Amino acid sequence: MNLLYHESEDWVDRAACHSVDPEVFFPVSPDGPGAMDVRRAKAVCGRCRVSAECLDWALRAGEADGVWGGTTPEERRYLRRDLLRAG
Repeated sequence: MNLLYHESEDWVDRAACHSVDPEVFFPVSPDGPGAMDVRRAKAVCGRCRVSAECLDWALRAGEADGVWGGTTPEERRYLRRDLLRAG
């Protein structure tokens, strides 16, 4: 059982990525051939109705890998930094 998953986080079952190969969201690199997977993952996130909840979870959980809520690990690092500065 994932200890970070709570019943209030039922957004996971409604996510557009629920039926997509998870490897798309965890490219080996954001550059080169992996850039195609990043674009594909972001396209799925772009049409997802729960991407905001996904991003919120990734930020709270400190998720360091993969595309979550339409963001790459680097983008989330910048978001966390900005949130800490604002907070």
